[in-house]
Amino acid sequence: MAVVEFLLGLGVGIGLYLWQQYRFRYRLKRILDSFSPHADLVTSLSDISLVRREITYLHQQQQEIEQERQIWQELVAQAPIGYLRIDEENQLLWCNQEARQLLKIDRWQPGQVRLLLELVRSYELDRLIEQTRQSQQPQVQDWDFYFTQYVSTKPEQITSSKGGTTPYKSQPFAGKVQSVALTGYGFPLPKGQVGIFLLNRQPLVELSQSRDRALADLAHELRTPLTSIALVAENLVGRLENPERRWVEQMLRETNRLSKLVQEWLDLTQLQADPFESLQYQTVDLKELILSVCHILEPLAQKQEVTLFYPDRESVQLQADKSRLTQVFLNLLDNGIKHSPRQSQVLIKVTAPTPDSLLPQEQQKIIIDIIDSGTGFVASDLPHVFERLYRSDRSRTRQTSPSSSSAGGSGLGLAIVQQIVRAHGGSITAQNHPQTGGGWLQVILPVSQTEEF
Repeated sequence: MAVVEFLLGLGVGIGLYLWQQYRFRYRLKRILDSFSPHADLVTSLSDISLVRREITYLHQQQQEIEQERQIWQELVAQAPIGYLRIDEENQLLWCNQEARQLLKIDRWQPGQVRLLLELVRSYELDRLIEQTRQSQQPQVQDWDFYFTQYVSTKPEQITSSKGGTTPYKSQPFAGKVQSVALTGYGFPLPKGQVGIFLLNRQPLVELSQSRDRALADLAHELRTPLTSIALVAENLVGRLENPERRWVEQMLRETNRLSKLVQEWLDLTQLQADPFESLQYQTVDLKELILSVCHILEPLAQKQEVTLFYPDRESVQLQADKSRLTQVFLNLLDNGIKHSPRQSQVLIKVTAPTPDSLLPQEQQKIIIDIIDSGTGFVASDLPHVFERLYRSDRSRTRQTSPSSSSAGGSGLGLAIVQQIVRAHGGSITAQNHPQTGGGWLQVILPVSQTEEF
């Protein structure tokens, strides 16, 4: 009886052991199946062989991933574009050599983790990082990064009060504030980290400045001969008969157009070089200014059969350069008239701060909307409408003013308008009105000027 019980217990034990082994192998196979892409080919191998095989496979994968990571890191390190990686606490984890040169990071070494604020003082960069982290969407920011470039001066010999000389002593380093134009692209990373790519726009800025200086010099040289040609043409007009007279009149019109182009270019160059000093501030009644501009343009509007509609004529005062602001609205309303079909209107809408506004006066803004009844801007033209000499083919065909020359406008009007508005501390945007589809230019101006402006 005891032998039977022993054999029965032994059988139960062996069964439990085999069952546990089966469950173990089954679970192990499921785990290995999740790792191995060829699990059906290794079912005949032992458990140890399977584990050894998968460990080897995982090790190879890890090596390949590490090699790939090193390749990408080396590419980013040598890339001609800056890159920074910032953690959730705004600490600099890593940056490449280009970023160190652009941001003048000279107190950081690879492997260190330091607060970005200790290494780079840039409000725009901090804001880009924060906006990217909060929105979890890619962000773009343009700004000028200012830094101080220190240059050592020559040592000088000091003469003592007793007539002798002391050894040379070094003078303090001379600091010079410089700037570099940057474009930053922020990308959200896992765990609150942010990746920043930095593009150096300074070569393009310097190229543009060099081009503008060359064209400004050319404009200066052209002004005198154009004036002489215009004077000669004016004298000839009164002495000639048709058909020669018509040709001289055409020459005079084209000469005057070129003279206007030269003067506008010089004005734009002056505004860009010294925008704030070129303005003469005074208290301006915006309603009276707009009405005076409408009165000036009324003959042109009547010829085009276009109405200048200015419904909300409330008196609004602001600090501005009256002549420059008149130039702004002359240009904008003239464009609105020329770009609107007959029997239509150009809407002028002014939105001013209310008397009970809680904002301090230096933060209050005036919004002026000018909306024409034309077909609007071409979508591809919108990013370029304020660029110098930019005119699309479609915009040229919209020049319908009888007083316009065959060549249309100079292409500098909106560029000058933008510079004047910016010099006042404001902004201007161009878009198409969502309801009418016409061109919509919006000017935002501060009520008062701070010391900065």
